[in-house]
Amino acid sequence: MSSKTPFIDTARDVIRTEAAALETLANSLDSSFRAAIDLLLATKGRVIVTGIGKSGHIANKIAATLASTGTPAQFVHPAEASHGDLGMVTRGDVVLAISNSGEAPELANMIAYAGRFDIPLIGITKAPGSALGRQCSVVLQLPDIGEACGSGVVPTSSTTMTLAMGDALAVALMKHRSFTAEHFRDFHPGGKLGALLTRVSDLMHKDDAIPLVPEDAPMQEALIEISQKGFGVVGVTDPKGALTGIITDGDLRRHMSNQLLDLKARDVMTTSPKTISPDLLAQEAVGIMNGKDGERAVTCLFVTERDQAERPLGLIHIHDCLRVGLG
Repeated sequence: MSSKTPFIDTARDVIRTEAAALETLANSLDSSFRAAIDLLLATKGRVIVTGIGKSGHIANKIAATLASTGTPAQFVHPAEASHGDLGMVTRGDVVLAISNSGEAPELANMIAYAGRFDIPLIGITKAPGSALGRQCSVVLQLPDIGEACGSGVVPTSSTTMTLAMGDALAVALMKHRSFTAEHFRDFHPGGKLGALLTRVSDLMHKDDAIPLVPEDAPMQEALIEISQKGFGVVGVTDPKGALTGIITDGDLRRHMSNQLLDLKARDVMTTSPKTISPDLLAQEAVGIMNGKDGERAVTCLFVTERDQAERPLGLIHIHDCLRVGLG
């Protein structure tokens, strides 16, 4: 245990140093940040994010974060830009260039190109008087803080601050544009994020796929509907089309007798079935089906609009949720 202590102490020192750097960065934000936001909001094209080395990796992430939160953005590698990719940068764009020292020679052609075509340039650097800083429309200055490695050689605190600055820009722009979870879902249809933001209406079965019979339907008709639709249930509706009950396998077992086929759907159904609104997240449907708050678990829910007399709009099954990664 004691042999591991120095490593843990070092790790804690690194994290605390970077946390302190972030606190200093937060306190250093001034009118330049607002000027950068105004410039980005006024941009008709895309935000071209660029940087070399570790700054390039951070720039790539910032571009991805901007793009996923409603600000069109693209990473352009400065070395590739010098070999033709400058054609990706057009009037109407804005360049966000990242260099801790502000003296990265690989950025020279990008900086010159932006100046030649009057493309606004925002710089993230600790040196406003550097080659990058002198050419920028707006400089977002990073505090000149030592790196967390202790030797000042490995980009650590500086890259953490740069990443945080990019996140700050993205979230500030997102909030100004009233970017919602619904918009975020549009940009993230795949993976766990897409699954968590999926709505019931995205997964529900609709129209002729919904298993439904009227209250006065003979049980033979109800059994055929259960068999043909394949969900193991059938909804029961009144003359106005409102959902008044549901027939499940359990209902069939409770009424199993020679007289079952002599009964009507209303005689077998369970009244007041669990339902869910189409605009709720599918994750909420999973919670209900799994027996949230100690209630009995079910395998599917009818989807209804409560302001339309519980008229069934669809049906969502637990298998639909499992298929997209929920459950």
